[in-house]
Amino acid sequence: MTRFDHDDSDVVVVVGSGAGGGTLANELCRRGFKTVVLEAGPHLTGADYHNDEWKAFDQMAWTDPRTATGSWGIARDFPTLPAWIVKAVGGTSTHWAGACPRFKAHELTARSTYGDLDGANLLDWPITLSELEPYYDRAEIKMGVSHRHGRPPLPANNNYKVFANGAEKVGYRDYATGPYATNAEPYDGRPATVQDGFNFQGDKHGSKWSTLVAELPKAEATGLLDLRPESHVVQILHDSTGRATGVLYVDRDGSLRRQRAAVVCVAGNSIESARLLLLSASAGFPDGLANSSGQVGRNYMRHTTATVWGQFDKPVRMYRGETMAGVIADESRLDTDRGFVGGYYMETIALGPAFFAKFVAPGSWGPSLTEIVDGYLNTAGMWIVGEDMPQETNRVTLSGGTVDAHGLPVANVHFDDHANDVAMRSHAQRQGAAVYNAVGATRVVETPPYPSTHNLGTCRMSRRPGDGVVDRFGRAHDVPNLFVSDGSVFTTGAAANPTLTIVALAIRQAEYIATEYRTGSS
Repeated sequence: MTRFDHDDSDVVVVVGSGAGGGTLANELCRRGFKTVVLEAGPHLTGADYHNDEWKAFDQMAWTDPRTATGSWGIARDFPTLPAWIVKAVGGTSTHWAGACPRFKAHELTARSTYGDLDGANLLDWPITLSELEPYYDRAEIKMGVSHRHGRPPLPANNNYKVFANGAEKVGYRDYATGPYATNAEPYDGRPATVQDGFNFQGDKHGSKWSTLVAELPKAEATGLLDLRPESHVVQILHDSTGRATGVLYVDRDGSLRRQRAAVVCVAGNSIESARLLLLSASAGFPDGLANSSGQVGRNYMRHTTATVWGQFDKPVRMYRGETMAGVIADESRLDTDRGFVGGYYMETIALGPAFFAKFVAPGSWGPSLTEIVDGYLNTAGMWIVGEDMPQETNRVTLSGGTVDAHGLPVANVHFDDHANDVAMRSHAQRQGAAVYNAVGATRVVETPPYPSTHNLGTCRMSRRPGDGVVDRFGRAHDVPNLFVSDGSVFTTGAAANPTLTIVALAIRQAEYIATEYRTGSS
């Protein structure tokens, strides 16, 4: 493994190794840049993953303390785990299920399209769909997305067949087994799926794209990647001119280290990225690094979500096949006649028995819960994911009283649903129930949101520095050699699962960094 000196000021430091950070690191290494990736968690591989839901969760999840406030149900049901993200090499790309829809044009111009929506802090993105499309193409080819660029679809499992038959009966037409970044046949050195159905807890087989199995090994092969697991970054440093000079991090032995850098890229997921910028406050940046706008941590989005389960008089065995293996896209359209702006997707989901029992009905106990759990074999599931509205008051801040293992304030995640979110979720639950009732469901169960996996928006892109944190390439308005490289930069959330867009933006950002660095203008 390549190692660069701690005083090497010619490296790019990337904080985090997930979809944004891992992709960025590979793209930079391929362009000849010495790149240090600092990952807070361990370097787990497929052979390390437990075939047990709770052991695997404890092994992978970021279970460090957090706090949650606000009226959202997660503050009541999961107050110490508002977000389910991964603390390991590969980040949350090792947990995701692989769904890869693209943004639609109107979702990048939400302020112009939706208008002045009371309580929403809407803003148009500083980039257009036509600018993103070439990078979407490159991301889909990189990830091997099914249904795209000649890649074959995943086979239909039972969960999808119930889902698709119900969709047909209620009049939907835009449904399929993808696009997903899981191989139906061998591609790019990754095998075809064995339909193991255990993706949320790590893909032991390696058929699903993640930075762990795809981007980071390729970066390492260049000889220009210095990957340091169990390296928790606690502060970004800067000089008297306001340029980033490196980072402080705690290594696996508990020692505080400094890594100098020419460029710093933060990719720790929207919660930890915002927290790190706030922890990096200084005399020059008293409210947090890159926070002259006051927008760091604000406009937190987590998608409007819910789960609908249909139970039947015959076995479905949803756990057979991929965790997610189907999408209904009809409701992702722009149609304000439904009583809300924005749209949503329905996506098949499957949980193992332990997670199903935990999440299907938070707070339930006794017969009301056991009757649902007893129907596990006969259950089909879908997850709702839709565009939620950015609000300034939905934000990540530093907790006043809870600290982590290093004695630093943890993130507090505050969230209240916007009225538009509530209307969308209600509509989606009705439509989800209609899909299952159309094919003879004996019971429909509606589950409130789980801990958030689509964490977005806390360092959003903006044309004007006063409206956001970074520019159209993810470069901080206030710090010319500091970049944010994850879903934090989303100006609005759209309905689409975010990973494909994060990867596309990371490819685009790497091109920009390479050009700026080589011309000396960064």
